[in-house]
Amino acid sequence: MKSIVLVFLFIGFLGFGQNSQPKEFSYNEFLGYVKRYHPLVKSANLQISSAQANLMMARGGFDPKIEVDFDQKKFKDNEYYSILNSSFIIPTWYGIQVKAGFDNNDGIYLNPENTVPNQGLTSLGISIPLGQGLFINQRMADLRKAKLQIKLSQSEQKLLAVAVLYDASVAYFNWKRNYNEMKLYEAYTKNAQVRFTGVKSLIREGDKPAIDSVEAGIIVKNRLLSLEDSKLKLNKAKLELSNFLWLENNIPLELADDLLPEEKLEQTIQETLRTNELLNSDSSITNHPKINALQSKVDILIVDKKLKANMILPKIDLVYSYLSEPSYLDDYKFQDYKVGLNFAFPLFLRKERGSLKLAKFKVQDAQLDLDLERVQLNNKIKAQQIEIQSLLKQKNIISDLVKDNNTMLTSEDRLFSFGESSIFLINSRENNLVSAQLSQLAIENRFFESNASLFKIMANPE
Repeated sequence: MKSIVLVFLFIGFLGFGQNSQPKEFSYNEFLGYVKRYHPLVKSANLQISSAQANLMMARGGFDPKIEVDFDQKKFKDNEYYSILNSSFIIPTWYGIQVKAGFDNNDGIYLNPENTVPNQGLTSLGISIPLGQGLFINQRMADLRKAKLQIKLSQSEQKLLAVAVLYDASVAYFNWKRNYNEMKLYEAYTKNAQVRFTGVKSLIREGDKPAIDSVEAGIIVKNRLLSLEDSKLKLNKAKLELSNFLWLENNIPLELADDLLPEEKLEQTIQETLRTNELLNSDSSITNHPKINALQSKVDILIVDKKLKANMILPKIDLVYSYLSEPSYLDDYKFQDYKVGLNFAFPLFLRKERGSLKLAKFKVQDAQLDLDLERVQLNNKIKAQQIEIQSLLKQKNIISDLVKDNNTMLTSEDRLFSFGESSIFLINSRENNLVSAQLSQLAIENRFFESNASLFKIMANPE
């Protein structure tokens, strides 16, 4: 069925198909096209791709590295020095680095501390941060935040998709309402023209005064004016709806003239949006995308706070390397080693303590936003449930009101046929009926939008 609708849309885009039979373009099919082809929904997927790229970059901080330094000096056929320092470094999770190296240095003016055996010198060592950087460092923080950023992007993708679907739904409801209003005015315009023709016949036969033709003519003109205005609104609504119609490769479409809105939408909308399950039950917001997004932001700030707290610790790096000639690797001599200790500690820690305070304030602020959002979401859901229940009652009331006004108009028409009524009274009864039917369409549209609002609040676009 979707392929058929797609053909109609494409035909409408090219400007053909005016003579084909009208086809119903259901709300569910419309949402299917928006989910699949709308550019904003596609751009939401790009956010996740960007977050995954950032995660790859963060993991790159733990990639092994090869470092080679070579320095040589020759002057007047004398080799002053030739220094080769090479190493293979493996960063690990807790700030510990494993390093394997090979040094081969030579020259008549070589610094004595760089003197190594003729075959070179190998080393295998480890660097351990005993204070700052042991339990968390910049690499670890970047990786944790990158993983949380993916969760954040997934939640934001859902929120963006839901926002697009909600706007598209409002455009569809507006199209349906204006279409029904146009059909309503078409029917009453025909009735007014028929009545005008009948009154003129009665005037020619002497059964009605000539002034009744003026009264009937005024009704026809008013109906024509309302009909033309409704056509204008319908055309604008169709163009607004076309903003959400796309094909693959970002090809925009216009709504075909032979496509009609779903006639029995009020019977299917709650099933389409799955709001019928939410009206009589307490909805959980535990896995709500908005809550998940805010929680991810809080978690990212907590990681940043832990990193700032770690900066208050003194920087103590212990370095140990086992040394050996390449030919004696199997002959362990633990007395051959190189060891180092690096220590640094600011006396006042004003920069570090200030950064930590700011990080704590950011976490508290984000946590308050999260707590507030939980309360607001629960209240919004309850308010929307109450609104939908109220609109269901209003729909029943306005339906009875339309029936009663239609009965009054029918009765007035019969009295007019017996010569016991007037065009003025018929016009008055008909205006009341038109007003009631327009109110019925307005309440129906509010009912549709209210269900879409509940869908938007729950933010589950699947």
